[in-house]
Amino acid sequence: MPSPIEASTTPLPELNATQLLFDLQRVSTVVQTFSGSLDTSAIASIITDALVQEFGCAFARLWLVEPDRMGLKLMASSGLHTRLDGDFARVPMGAYKVGKIAQNRVPFLSNQLTQESWVKDRDWAIANRLQGFAGYPLISKDRVIGVLVSFSHHAMAAEFLEVLQVLCMAAAVGLDAATQLQAPRAPSAPYPTLNWALSEWLATILAPVQLTLVGTEQPVTASATHVVLRVAERLTQVQSHHCQLSYGPNALSLDAIVATSGTSDNSLAAVMRYLNPLQQFIDTCRGTLQLTPDRQGTLLRLRLSIPYGDVGPANGAAGADARSSLAQKLSDREQEILSLLGQGYRDRDIAETLHISQSTVKFHINNSITKLKAKNRYQAVYEAAIHGWI
Repeated sequence: MPSPIEASTTPLPELNATQLLFDLQRVSTVVQTFSGSLDTSAIASIITDALVQEFGCAFARLWLVEPDRMGLKLMASSGLHTRLDGDFARVPMGAYKVGKIAQNRVPFLSNQLTQESWVKDRDWAIANRLQGFAGYPLISKDRVIGVLVSFSHHAMAAEFLEVLQVLCMAAAVGLDAATQLQAPRAPSAPYPTLNWALSEWLATILAPVQLTLVGTEQPVTASATHVVLRVAERLTQVQSHHCQLSYGPNALSLDAIVATSGTSDNSLAAVMRYLNPLQQFIDTCRGTLQLTPDRQGTLLRLRLSIPYGDVGPANGAAGADARSSLAQKLSDREQEILSLLGQGYRDRDIAETLHISQSTVKFHINNSITKLKAKNRYQAVYEAAIHGWI
């Protein structure tokens, strides 16, 4: 992990162990909110909103490194400014403090923001009474994929970087997975077009392993697709024989046979090592992964099963009536407000856009949460989005 640097010579306030533990627990709650989401904008907004609403930051922003790795694109902004345009909508790699954090991979904390030479607009910082600044690189698989920064009206404890570290580690995993799924593929890439059916993607990834398709193929959600393809990629790292993709009455399943042959590379432990990082996504889809060795210990049967329910085929018969009924319960205004939430708008922005009061906005959001049986507004947006209601 990168070592933090502090530019300020002023003694930093101490964060007691109890507060640190409490903050880390709050981070865990935030991570659970975006766990399994494959929408980069939604994940980024959840994180920056949480820094403002849960951790008392005045301003928080998150950038992601662009595909050419020459700059960073602003994905979410919460607090004092919520717009995603302006001077810092795109930051060249190595420019300003954000670009330097991405380039050098060094977390940064200062409690003398208005005195820092790199601050572009000191008058803005003074006018908004900003004192503390903390920035942390988002790193996944030894690659910097973005930067998270926060500003505060008060001095920040040095331990706050530890809180950001835990948050950024989880955020990087989710954002990297979402970015890879959303990114356009080159012609030579394993699955070059999102218009392909799931079996076509699998056949390309698993070649030369024979793939069998059972049942009528139907569209599935991005989350389920992501899980199935990631499992297939892991199967290419072991000696896999025979794979079958099945569309059953209640669940989508992927079955495979792996030859263990007593070698370390194809042992049960090795297969588990390849698949363990995917468990979080499997859990989010309410899926199960079973590994069953045969009696001779030479073969390993793998079954990934993802129930349809609320995450099943987008146009499938199973659960269609229930989903349609639930969608009809959302009023046009509720869908409109959830759509704006999904675009990163805050309550105040939504009220101004729709010419209604903030209390009315909150009323419709709470109604939507109840109807969608969601735990919070972000989950409500996610549920509405994956079903195509917004």
